[in-house]
Amino acid sequence: LRRVFARVPHHGAPVAVLVPDAVVRVFILPFESLPRRAEEALPLLRWRLKKSVPFDVEETVVSWMRQQGRDGKLEVMAAIARQRIVREYEQTVESLGASTGVVLGATLASLALLEDRGSTLLIRMSGRTLTTVIVRGSNLCVYRSSEVSSSLAAHAMLDEIFPAIAYYQDTWGESVDRARVAGSGVRDEAFRIALADELRVPVEALAGSLTAGRVGSGARELIEQDLDALVGWTMNDA
Repeated sequence: LRRVFARVPHHGAPVAVLVPDAVVRVFILPFESLPRRAEEALPLLRWRLKKSVPFDVEETVVSWMRQQGRDGKLEVMAAIARQRIVREYEQTVESLGASTGVVLGATLASLALLEDRGSTLLIRMSGRTLTTVIVRGSNLCVYRSSEVSSSLAAHAMLDEIFPAIAYYQDTWGESVDRARVAGSGVRDEAFRIALADELRVPVEALAGSLTAGRVGSGARELIEQDLDALVGWTMNDA
């Protein structure tokens, strides 16, 4: 990080820290209503999340966003992380004289690269973490992240992602319109062909998406180098 700051001076401005998906857990929660005031909403969210995470929810950082579900009812997309872990990242940045403005899961940062029409399945592999996301327009409909073997065969990879696809089909009553893949392993041609055969939809690398196509060639090269979270955050920040 010190070498990065030497090449790209931060000039004292707050920086965004994009953390591995394993640090941040994401949930989509139905609500009848949720107070607008953060100090009133946070206890309700922590109470709902209490049984879903294997750590004390009182020692967490929680962020959330409202969205409209399929039936028009309120849904809340909540991201939760252990405060102690987040502070480790923040303190590393602070030790170099910078401050942290945003801490965001890498795949969440990448979502800005997806098409904003229809429904898109994103399969993202980073190290041994496989994250499956389905977005429909601006709605986050499915988010599933798990640790897998880095040498997982194509058929085994499909077994990992199909529960998310089945959930979307049952909940929304439709199939996805397209699939995008990012990260080593899932860009493998054998996996892409197997996924296209199963879903009967176009499957492309994330760098080939319509949104990613609107960025410059340099940004597309970064996506191909598995720096899609960085490019996506830049688009969000804009």
